[in-house]
Amino acid sequence: MCLRWVFGTGGTSRREPLQHGVLRMPLTKRQREILNYLTTHAEQHGYAPSFEEIAENFHFSSLATVHEHLSNLERKGYIKRSYNESRAIEILPSDAVARAIELPLLGAVAAGAPIEAMDHGETVTVPESLVQRSGNHYVLRVRGNSMIDEQIRDGDFVVVNERPRADNGETVIALIEGTAATVKKYYRERDGRVRLQPANETMAPIYVNENDIRIQGVVVGVMRRY
Repeated sequence: MCLRWVFGTGGTSRREPLQHGVLRMPLTKRQREILNYLTTHAEQHGYAPSFEEIAENFHFSSLATVHEHLSNLERKGYIKRSYNESRAIEILPSDAVARAIELPLLGAVAAGAPIEAMDHGETVTVPESLVQRSGNHYVLRVRGNSMIDEQIRDGDFVVVNERPRADNGETVIALIEGTAATVKKYYRERDGRVRLQPANETMAPIYVNENDIRIQGVVVGVMRRY
């Protein structure tokens, strides 16, 4: 299973062309250290280290621990092993991983009805290309299908550029009356109200007074788990 990058909006009201790419599952700190060791060893010696060398380098007391870590790296798509050769560990290339960064996963946000966002203290690996040069970024998991016509589905992860203002047509994370968060398209109406528009023809827009809404950020990318 992996996270697939569905698209990046570029964080502007002008829609960028849809982009596609594969993003592997995030690594633990130890898995990242082992992957770096495998890569460095292969570059220096021309071949991968043995199980014994890996165990010695990381002070593992059992080769079974090495096997477990390598199995996880293979399952997540970072390496490929040949089981009839002791040093046959291939580091699989990936531009997405090479340019990936960790962002905090701050909880879930409703795409169907407002819910409270929660902080779980977890992180998600995302393509660096989704992160803009200015502002903080974070990730939320979407619940509901009110944004399905924007290719934001139930269970998707949205990458958010944290900023307090948005342009008409941008997809935003909005806090309504200080209690509930939702993901919708943002429009400022002529009468001064704000329209939070779902991207689902079966659902009605939400109208709120400008003073009752706080923009938490603009969605700049979406990832999906496969």
